[in-house]
Amino acid sequence: METAREGEVAVEVGTPVSATTRVTGPSGRTVEMTEGARLVFGRGADADLMLPGDRGLSRRAGVVTALRDGAWVANMSCTHALYVETDGHRIRLPRLRDGDEPAGGWFMRYGTALVGSGAMLDDGQPLRVVVTPREAEPDLRAEHSGPGQAGAKGDSTLLPLYLDPMTKLFLVALLWCRPWLVDPSRTTPLPRTPEIARAALEVTDASYELERFTTDPAFRDRLSARVGEHIKVLRRKIIGRGLARAGSRLSDEVVVGVLLEHEIITLTDLARLDDPVWCSRQEDLWWSGMP
Repeated sequence: METAREGEVAVEVGTPVSATTRVTGPSGRTVEMTEGARLVFGRGADADLMLPGDRGLSRRAGVVTALRDGAWVANMSCTHALYVETDGHRIRLPRLRDGDEPAGGWFMRYGTALVGSGAMLDDGQPLRVVVTPREAEPDLRAEHSGPGQAGAKGDSTLLPLYLDPMTKLFLVALLWCRPWLVDPSRTTPLPRTPEIARAALEVTDASYELERFTTDPAFRDRLSARVGEHIKVLRRKIIGRGLARAGSRLSDEVVVGVLLEHEIITLTDLARLDDPVWCSRQEDLWWSGMP
């Protein structure tokens, strides 16, 4: 059995291919997932896919996120182990440690992965996650890209930190990095907190909030403070994943440099800013219930 190191995710290098994700529970219930959808599974009645009977599984055990180029599986439990089995290898996913947002997990570009507690896998009653490229003939062979190994179709690499694109934290990171993504010379100044906040309003087409941002100092300060908290989280994650020395001062330039050099944010992510579906989801995250 292998263990995915804390905060790491295996991913094959290559040109992203649009993919579809299908999740099937031990009972045979199947969920077809569209890009950006998240499916929480576990023993609890509040899970999207309830898996009763296994005490080795948390009430909210894990989450599958359907992405444009694959699927991401993460452990949502602070106490229980969760495993991914693919191509005969069993990988233990890192337990949840940083709030309620998993950072470590398993990324699959295509193929089949079996997910569950040790007992579920041993008894042949796993959750089955199948990712099929839309632009290619289905090939459901398992693709294993474990730590330090090559994938079935090419070289693989390990990302020391993964940010879920369907979170506010990802949007803040993307907007922070945007000037250097479009300027490889890295001479363009990076946006400060209020500028990132304004850019978030523009990306999510929040015209009413954008007007408030201009005319209402209290609203502007509140939103900027919210962005500032996300930036603090990014700094903590970078320290926690060993991407910078503990106790070192992380300037904006250092943080953005880490995000880019480790491909946590990439040039292809800029396309999300023109994706109406993704922007709409970000709008829901940022402004639903906003006073």
